[in-house]
Amino acid sequence: MQAASTSAPRRYITGIDGLRTFAVLGVILYHLLPAALPGGFLGVPIFLGLTGYLVTDSFLNQLGKNQPLALRQFYGRRLKRLYPALVTMLVVTSAYITLFARQLLGGLRAVILTNLTYVYNWFEIGHGQSYFDRFNGESPFTHLWTLSIEGQFYLLWPVIIWLLVRFLKKRSRIAGVLLGLAVVSAVMMGVLYHGDDSINRVYYGTDTRAFSLLLGASLAAVWPSRHLNPTLQPEGRRLLNIVGSVSMIVMFAMYWWLSGTDAGTYRGGMFIFAIFATLMIAVIVHPGASWNKWLSNPVFSWIGKRSYGIYLYQFPVMVFYELKVVNVARHSFFNALVELAIILILTELSYHFVEEPLAHTNWTAVWQTLRQPRTWQTMPVRSVTGGILAVMTLATLVGFVQAPAKATAPTNSVTKHINAASKRAAARNKKIAAQKTALTASTRQEKQTNTAANKQLNDQQRKLGQQFGLQPSVTLAAQHSSLTAVGDSILVDNADNLQAVFGHAYVDAKVGRQVWDAPTVIASLKKQHLLASNVLINLGTNAPLTQPQIDAVLKAIGPKHKVFWVNTMVPTKNWQNQVNALLAVNAKQRKNMYLIDWFQLSQNQPGWFGPDHVHPNPTGSVAYTKLVVNDVVAATDK
Repeated sequence: MQAASTSAPRRYITGIDGLRTFAVLGVILYHLLPAALPGGFLGVPIFLGLTGYLVTDSFLNQLGKNQPLALRQFYGRRLKRLYPALVTMLVVTSAYITLFARQLLGGLRAVILTNLTYVYNWFEIGHGQSYFDRFNGESPFTHLWTLSIEGQFYLLWPVIIWLLVRFLKKRSRIAGVLLGLAVVSAVMMGVLYHGDDSINRVYYGTDTRAFSLLLGASLAAVWPSRHLNPTLQPEGRRLLNIVGSVSMIVMFAMYWWLSGTDAGTYRGGMFIFAIFATLMIAVIVHPGASWNKWLSNPVFSWIGKRSYGIYLYQFPVMVFYELKVVNVARHSFFNALVELAIILILTELSYHFVEEPLAHTNWTAVWQTLRQPRTWQTMPVRSVTGGILAVMTLATLVGFVQAPAKATAPTNSVTKHINAASKRAAARNKKIAAQKTALTASTRQEKQTNTAANKQLNDQQRKLGQQFGLQPSVTLAAQHSSLTAVGDSILVDNADNLQAVFGHAYVDAKVGRQVWDAPTVIASLKKQHLLASNVLINLGTNAPLTQPQIDAVLKAIGPKHKVFWVNTMVPTKNWQNQVNALLAVNAKQRKNMYLIDWFQLSQNQPGWFGPDHVHPNPTGSVAYTKLVVNDVVAATDK
């Protein structure tokens, strides 16, 4: 195996803490303010790339000096570094769920066991929700998938790297093989991605995310940290600094514009980001470049050393906080700061009282102490900390036993109505679909006075007008109008009323539907001749919107249709205002798009909503329907 003839002792590269800070802040900001940083989830490839580089660099240095891989010590260090904080987070979070958030108990046993065995990412593929579905029962454990990938890497990598060195000998060959495998992993991600239904598979899969680890490992084979020349010529230093600057600019840009639901993310986008992250690692670890110094300061050092804990505690804090604080959207930035402060406080407590003490604990001595109860008082974790952890462990065990095998949606009057409305809408849709020309045959009525219109209404139609507070002329116009509606659970909740008031209304609504699902749904409706001249869209509840997503929906509908987009009332999520502002801008700029301002009408009407403060109750549904009907009729009269 080729290696430099001299060997330098391992140095602590302080700039790596700066890169970890960049990574963890991206992830945190993405979760706290997803509309502000849609690509912040890309911080994860940075963490994986660093893992691949640092572990491989250490192994190759040992093997290059004909030293055996000290696997017992390696695994011992990994366990002591990672397991205490992970177990503590699982215990604290599970205890909180057991005591205060029992609606999240479903599937808790599987979550705990798969995390402790580092296979949670594969469990998520089959049982978890999309990483980008931020509304429907978001789990406080979702983000732990990446720890499972790292755990699998730590388990298998010593054997793999030993085999590569044993048979390939040269570092250049090893780097080539690892780079080739990274390309294969990226290609697998692109091939296995075939739309939104496949996001879980490609996002959580070890095989489809391995390219970040492999790129870092490939770099370690040709860029060993202990053998890099610290005395570069000015041209060399300048070149490295330029590479670092370009890489940082590209990563910042991709943080801002790469969405986790775009096809381009999985068909090369994430791989390109990982390449630039690897280049950034190469520049930082080189002692002749300036980026190590530029990314070294007390703040970055503090965050970087605690990035593992920050990553661990972020989701539980956000999920539990948003369960308690109803109107997060009203002061989204302030609430994000409060959540961040709680995350940092928990991280600091964990770092000082769990991670650091247990990472330096002599576990052989602990085991001996456990076997002798009289000496338990000498254990390193005791007193208040031990008592708190004991109580939380007991609560976790209770939750572990009581947890149902699967998560179930909470049952209340609103959810019961949604389930029933969904079935009724499906039955009515079948009737409309059977009338091949129903959505195209209905014509707009000439504008009439209320007196004239009232004479043309039958008794049932007059009752409808009275029920929804509609003028006779509006009721008559709606009864002769057609509408195709596409949306999420809010639309399901209101499907009954819309189909009652409009003469021909086809409602394609689904609980949990995201805006990126809509173009495919609309294309299918077009093909079946079920897309009316008036199209109602109710999407934006379950995740923030982006301009490209809105463009895709409007393009799928086409310019010959009038589009009525209902804005969102989702005070429990911080993307509410961003969604509404973006929709308002689009409605002003597009001739065929009309904004239905449900937010403005309902924001001071808490009595219109069910327990989740998002889905309308019967009173709210009447107000919603009246608003939609009036706006649609007013626009069609123009």
